[in-house]
Amino acid sequence: MFMGEYSHNVDAKGRLIVPAKFREQLGDQFVVTKGVDGCLYVYSQEEWKRIEEKFREVNLTTKDARKFMRFFFAGAAMCEVDKQGRFLLPAVLREYAGLDKEVILAGASKKIEIWNKDRYLADQKEYEDNIDEIAANMEKFGFSI
Repeated sequence: MFMGEYSHNVDAKGRLIVPAKFREQLGDQFVVTKGVDGCLYVYSQEEWKRIEEKFREVNLTTKDARKFMRFFFAGAAMCEVDKQGRFLLPAVLREYAGLDKEVILAGASKKIEIWNKDRYLADQKEYEDNIDEIAANMEKFGFSI
């Protein structure tokens, strides 16, 4: 399970450090793809295989299913960690998420999210302002704390 928040910078060549805690779980190769909310999603190879299996069961006669599959898989890239613990973020993914310098890598259970730092902090502020309502709505999904 991925947990925690880490602040790093994308370097001039488009490389980003993977925090050691995340690297332990991800391994040397992993998948990065477009996520919802304007961030990127990072999946271990094992989790990515589970996602691929789930998509094989999706009925592709619906337009939304085809659009989401295209969005999710066409933007995906296999990434590899170098000896310094960095990986190259493809330009198309950096552009999609607005990653130019400061980023936040946030653990999100089965995946890691990579955010533009300013966007992440603004979203966090919005969540914090509405956390009581959000928490109450989680019961719809069978979740309570």
